Amino acid sequence: MSQLFDAMPDPYEQWFLTPLGAVIKQLELDLIMQLVQPQPGEHILDAGCGSGIFTEPLVTAGASITGIDVSRPMLEWAEKRLPEQQFLAADICDLPFADGHFDKTVSITALEFIEDAQRAMDEMWRVTKPGGLMVVATLNGKAPGRHGARRRPRRIKIRCLIMPGSARRKNWLS
Repeated sequence: MSQLFDAMPDPYEQWFLTPLGAVIKQLELDLIMQLVQPQPGEHILDAGCGSGIFTEPLVTAGASITGIDVSRPMLEWAEKRLPEQQFLAADICDLPFADGHFDKTVSITALEFIEDAQRAMDEMWRVTKPGGLMVVATLNGKAPGRHGARRRPRRIKIRCLIMPGSARRKNWLS
């Protein structure tokens, strides 16, 4: 999957400077911040962080971020944008962190590009502390730039999933 995004850091960033891209970026950022409510001192995983465009406001709010992505070129943009944060190349389906390592986990427009979305969800939940929060948002079928996203035989019914508390879910996708 990294090949899909390796050539995209600049076009991806440039798209958000277009009139439509700017509006969508602001709407998405407003929603992300409202749902995540990052607090100073929290440690948040951004799974599929890409260039860090949606990571930056979490840091501005005082959270410490660990961002993971499979695309090294996208991670280089994120590292330039937020040099004080930790970014690493990692597979969302096999996260290199201990159980309950993060206060919160976010994944914004990444899950639809993952072959085994169920495993990715289970892994993100595994590394989120009991009582923590996980927010996952996916592109809808009409979203610009959705090329390369997997069309699943089953639809993801919930476009934004919030999982507070210690409840464990095994069947995330329906």
